[in-house]
Amino acid sequence: MAGEFADIRRRLEAISEELADLAMERLRESIDNGGVELPVDERRLTRARRAVEKAAGILAEPDDHH
Repeated sequence: MAGEFADIRRRLEAISEELADLAMERLRESIDNGGVELPVDERRLTRARRAVEKAAGILAEPDDHH
């Protein structure tokens, strides 16, 4: 039941925001240091954020067991 997963989904959404913030921080640091390429950490953080968002989306889907 979708309601059972609401708390976990909210926590995943918060984690997604944290990962996005860290990725932006890495980008800012790279720019401040004169970097012209995306930092490897930023790419990994973005991939992790997308995976967490996907998991949250899956938990938000309606329960198809009647």
